[in-house]
Amino acid sequence: MTTQDEALVNIIRGIQSRLRTGQFANEASVSQGAVLPILQALEWPIFDAQVVCPEYTLGNKRVDFALCHQARKPEVFIEVKQVGQSEGADKQLFEYAFHTGVPLAILTTGQEWHFYLPAGQGSYQERRVYWLDLLEREPEECAARLIRYLSSERVAAGDSLAAAQEDYQGLARRREIDEALPIAWQRLIDEQDELLIEIIAEKVEEICGYKPDPDTVAPFLEQQTRANSPLPKVRPPAQKPPSAPVGPAPEPAAGGTRMGFVLDGQEFQERNAKAVLINVLESLSSRDAGFIERLAGRRHGRIRRYVARTVDELYPGRPDIGRDYSHQLSSGWWVGTHYGRATIGKILRMASEVAGLRFGTDLIVNLG
Repeated sequence: MTTQDEALVNIIRGIQSRLRTGQFANEASVSQGAVLPILQALEWPIFDAQVVCPEYTLGNKRVDFALCHQARKPEVFIEVKQVGQSEGADKQLFEYAFHTGVPLAILTTGQEWHFYLPAGQGSYQERRVYWLDLLEREPEECAARLIRYLSSERVAAGDSLAAAQEDYQGLARRREIDEALPIAWQRLIDEQDELLIEIIAEKVEEICGYKPDPDTVAPFLEQQTRANSPLPKVRPPAQKPPSAPVGPAPEPAAGGTRMGFVLDGQEFQERNAKAVLINVLESLSSRDAGFIERLAGRRHGRIRRYVARTVDELYPGRPDIGRDYSHQLSSGWWVGTHYGRATIGKILRMASEVAGLRFGTDLIVNLG
């Protein structure tokens, strides 16, 4: 720790002590007892009114401090409020910064320090880069954050603004992630993602020795998630429209089969959903020799392939599953069968698109 850092830490300790005993009774005491000592420790020439400009005039308004390395050209605005009286002051500060193009704005009560990028996007709170509470953090941590955003040397070099922009982007990414997480989780449940279902099935096998099939796991997972962890209704970002619904295939039209499929008006009865999958792919392959290869070229699961030239490609790293849950089509291609009805419906919808058919009209499937 440098001498400058030690001096700042000691000043912060003194401010913390006075905050705890309620010695900052008004804005003037906050400015004199907290803001100016911190600025001086950060090597701002607090007695040079051309650099540290008090009561900086903006038309008929004033901001408490403007920090200017070039005379009268503000680089940072600091608005001071009495402890506990900062509500709504961010709007006033943003108006000041907007009219002058100041890139960094700070709102402080001596205890709380709010660092903003006025040119950022979103609400005032979303443009807040950092919120520092001197009574909630250790003096050394407070000093490091104040140096990062407010040291005279870093402001002059543009490093403070660059750091604030970097931190702002990190917060923006975090907000997008936080919004997307419940959406992603809900889609995994709604789409009955095969990898998630496989993980749960393997954990069940590890516990009791018996491995459930996907059609046992999928409804259980959906039921438990909805009953015990209701997810917030979050609207996906506008630039990322929700994907087309997947899941169980639509019921057949009146007169259709109980379990099977209808292709070009001809009905086929099958014993289970896996047989429906195999025989639909066989039928479409017999009509079009290039169908399976085009289907293989579509995006499949994150790890697994729905159809592939070899069993190993169907279930990478899992030869045990490949032995028991795969079927070789008459064309020589392999299709995976370790899927629940929802995923089979998704595969058949994709197959219908590849074949140029209208799913639900030209190809109707009923998976039970």
